[in-house]
Amino acid sequence: MDAAALREMQAPIKQKYKDDPSAALARLHAEGDFRDEGITATVETWSGPQRAGFHETTGGDGSDACSGDMLLQALLGCSGVTLRSVATAMSLDIRSARLTARGDMDARGTLGVSRDVPVGMTGIEVVAELDTDADDAQLATLAKLTERYCVVAQTLKEPPTFTVRRA
Repeated sequence: MDAAALREMQAPIKQKYKDDPSAALARLHAEGDFRDEGITATVETWSGPQRAGFHETTGGDGSDACSGDMLLQALLGCSGVTLRSVATAMSLDIRSARLTARGDMDARGTLGVSRDVPVGMTGIEVVAELDTDADDAQLATLAKLTERYCVVAQTLKEPPTFTVRRA
């Protein structure tokens, strides 16, 4: 897809949202349950159920998905699609890409060993290594716009609320 085709595809959608802002609102959702044994949660994904459990640093044996890895995967998927869309809109030719997302987690935080250690990941970084002829200024703009428009990255700026109630 080129920039013109992308604009043509999105133009009626953008116009619809300008005319009726409420049409742009989408309620996204995820579902899961405790169908599996152990300290796990099974999450329904596009490719089927995925059982999440403890990371090996918190007592897991490595047989379950780590929710931290799943978060990085969601970030990488969103930022990859966003980057590709922005590159297309900028008419940048990207012949290939290698995308990685990394973050650091100190298990002492989530295990309650030390209140001085944050719970969660820190230093999250998304890296896109691109085979492209784009110059440094274009790559800087691509990075800036990808970060700006990546839904998952922007969502990480505000923590969710949690509600626990009787079924």
